[in-house]
Amino acid sequence: MNTQERNLRRSIGRKIKLARIRSKYTQEQLAEKLSLSTRYISQLERGIAFGSATTITNLCKILNINSDFLFHDIIKKDSQSLDELVDMNFLQNYLKLNSYNKAVINSITTGLMKLQSDEYENEQHS
Repeated sequence: MNTQERNLRRSIGRKIKLARIRSKYTQEQLAEKLSLSTRYISQLERGIAFGSATTITNLCKILNINSDFLFHDIIKKDSQSLDELVDMNFLQNYLKLNSYNKAVINSITTGLMKLQSDEYENEQHS
C-alpha cells in the first residue's frame, strides 16, 4: 500500500470513528449491528482495513451519514481535509457531551468570536 492509499484509508477511518462516537455506539455495538467483528471495526477506524462497497453502504445507513461525509475531501482536490478544518480531539470530546454542555460550548464559542471580532475592529481603528 502506497502513502496516498494509507492516508486515504486513515482519513476515512477517522470519519467513521467520529460518526460512531456521534451515534453513541461502541465499537462492539457497531460491529454487532453490521455483523462484523470488533477487531474489523477497529481496523476500519485506524485505516488498516477498507470495507467493501456493501460494508461502507451499511456503515453509512447505521451511522446516519451519507457517502459525502466520508469522501468529499478526497474527491474534491481543492477542498480542505477534515483534519485541516477541525481539531479531531476537540471534536471527539464535543460529540460525547450532552445537549446542555454542547449549548454551553456553543455559547462560549460565540462569545469568543465576538471578542475576536471586537479586537480586530479596535486594531483597524488604531
